Amino acid sequence: MSSNPHRDSKNNKQEAFADIMKSMNDFFHEKPVRGFLQTVDQFFNNPFPHGSFPVEVYETDKEHVITAELPGVKKEEIHIDILGNQITIEVKNSEVMTEEDEKNHYYRKKQTFQRSSRTIILSHPINEKKVKASYENGLLEIRIPKLKGKSVQIGTKG
Repeated sequence: MSSNPHRDSKNNKQEAFADIMKSMNDFFHEKPVRGFLQTVDQFFNNPFPHGSFPVEVYETDKEHVITAELPGVKKEEIHIDILGNQITIEVKNSEVMTEEDEKNHYYRKKQTFQRSSRTIILSHPINEKKVKASYENGLLEIRIPKLKGKSVQIGTKG
């Protein structure tokens, strides 16, 4: 039996703290948690994590303007479709990676495909012949002229 009870209590607290730290360390290095943390890293590396991308729509007196932030996307990967009063921006990215090691007779091919899209609905039909789109430094800008309706004069009945 120890002659100093205060010292034994201090050692027990240090051992308990060391056990907790070891448990936490083991927890973060177990496969499910490590796999989850890798998934989180992949989530933040993906430019469009939820299959979507930021879009802003505003209007001036003469036109609607749609901007989409598409960093790292090539112009050829962007497709714009118009149907009635809807405009859809779609990004299709396909990448093929191959690895070859002739020494070890190893060949690996990996293909990834990502598709993201956003549809914007305007209050009037869109004349696709008058829509203008430009893409520069990761920013897509689409300009849609407003349609000019005809004014109707209101007369008196009689």
